[in-house]
Amino acid sequence: MTMVEHHPVHNSEVYLLGLTPRPTIPPPSPPSPSTPTEAEPSTVIEELCLDDVDSFEDAPETDSLTKQRLSGAVHVLNTEATALRNLTHLYKTDVTATQGFDAAISAITRHGGERGGKLVISGVGKSGHIAKKLVATFNSLGVPATFLHPTEALHGDLGKVGKHDTVLLITFSGRTAELLALLPHLDPALPVVVLTSHARPDACELVRRRPGAVLLPAPIHEPEAASFGVSAPTTSTTAALALGDALAVVAAQELHSIAAVPAVFARNHPGGAIGQAARKPRLLRDLAVPLAEIPVWAPGRHAALPNSHPNPNSRHSDDPNDDEDDEEPCGADILKLGYDSRSGWAQVGDAIASPGRVRRLDAKSLAWRASTIPDLLVERGEWISIRADTRISQAAEWLREPLRSPGYGGEAACKEDSILAVVEDGEVVGVLEAGQLLGWQLE
Repeated sequence: MTMVEHHPVHNSEVYLLGLTPRPTIPPPSPPSPSTPTEAEPSTVIEELCLDDVDSFEDAPETDSLTKQRLSGAVHVLNTEATALRNLTHLYKTDVTATQGFDAAISAITRHGGERGGKLVISGVGKSGHIAKKLVATFNSLGVPATFLHPTEALHGDLGKVGKHDTVLLITFSGRTAELLALLPHLDPALPVVVLTSHARPDACELVRRRPGAVLLPAPIHEPEAASFGVSAPTTSTTAALALGDALAVVAAQELHSIAAVPAVFARNHPGGAIGQAARKPRLLRDLAVPLAEIPVWAPGRHAALPNSHPNPNSRHSDDPNDDEDDEEPCGADILKLGYDSRSGWAQVGDAIASPGRVRRLDAKSLAWRASTIPDLLVERGEWISIRADTRISQAAEWLREPLRSPGYGGEAACKEDSILAVVEDGEVVGVLEAGQLLGWQLE
């Protein structure tokens, strides 16, 4: 009889019965340690991590998962905001940063918009995406720019780079292999700007290999791995994008003047909600009716008046057929002049009738001479002069105060039908009613 030996069976599985399955949510990240910057001490980040859920008791949903999500979001936003505060402080106080920014603007604008001169921006990975966004921003502001992929550049795209161009290289590490390979093939006469995390030229490999390059520091207060537990470009790309935007706006203001930039942008960005907003009037000159477009009454022409009624306030004959009246229009003449005008305005000599005043004409006053109709014609000396480059919002605020406050004669210093004369270089270039300005502000 054969004997069979029985050995114990080893099994590593352990079964727990009756327990609710646990959600597969990764454990929360630890709080971010404080890491000083190379140049300036960083602003302390508010102590908040993914475990800090007590701050969200008032959230619409109070379950722990919602609190954890909100906590993580606020931690990211707070970290990136801290990086921008530190970057702002750096460009207020650090000599290397301020001189670098000044030199970068000089390089970008050195040809004053000369034909063929442009900004060539290059980067790899996330820095490449930032470069492409900045190209779009520069172009929309009237600063010609193009993107150059460093690898494609070595295979023919170097033809994009012209002799009047400026090259901007974006690299967090300062030693991106593709950019290092591109550098020797850039004409030594071309200005090169390096936007990087390094705050000193000797710490950046690209600048060491190109001693004349301009350094644009965009450091972050702590590594992203320390902030979020992963080295994904987040804080660093936020800093690079913000600094690039600063370059674009300042360069555009220098090339086109601050006042002209909105018009340039509106011309280059006509589509979408942004384009619609850009086309809205911003200055008084944009809203005013040009004085040259207002029709002027010519003597000798009268509107037909089948039933005339003399104006009791007039000291002269009100018969439109009288020779004395050939040199002055009646109310009907002003009404027809305003009706025929696209703007609704009418002019008699140096006096003007605004659309609001013309609309108030009644049947009885149509036969009266215009000079005898109360509040119809406003002489030039009664116009309120405002500079053409005044912002509409600012002009409206100036007008609101007189409209609220009584003047010396117990009447408002400025009324809604008061005539505003828009003045440029000492000349009246347009007019509008005070009420028109205030009404536009309420739209």
